[in-house]
Amino acid sequence: MNKSALIERIAESTNQPKTVVAEMLKSFIETVTDALQKSDEVAIPGLGKFAVSARAARTGRDPRSGKSIMIAARTVPVFKAGKELKDAVNSTAETVEA
Repeated sequence: MNKSALIERIAESTNQPKTVVAEMLKSFIETVTDALQKSDEVAIPGLGKFAVSARAARTGRDPRSGKSIMIAARTVPVFKAGKELKDAVNSTAETVEA
């Protein structure tokens, strides 16, 4: 599902105009981004937690030349799914396999 499909689905389920839903989604993304830039966590019960994680510098390998290269340390966004989301996805996967 892409962003426009998500907006359409939310608009249908909430009986809101797509423009309103699009603005709300944009605001949600901006708010989460601002919080992560400040190294804050955003926890949404039933969905999961957005956070930042530090990755240490490490040695990698250039696939073309095979030479060793240094990969710089960086901070990356991470998402950890909540129990309710995991359970919902798992129960769907079990019915598909059966």
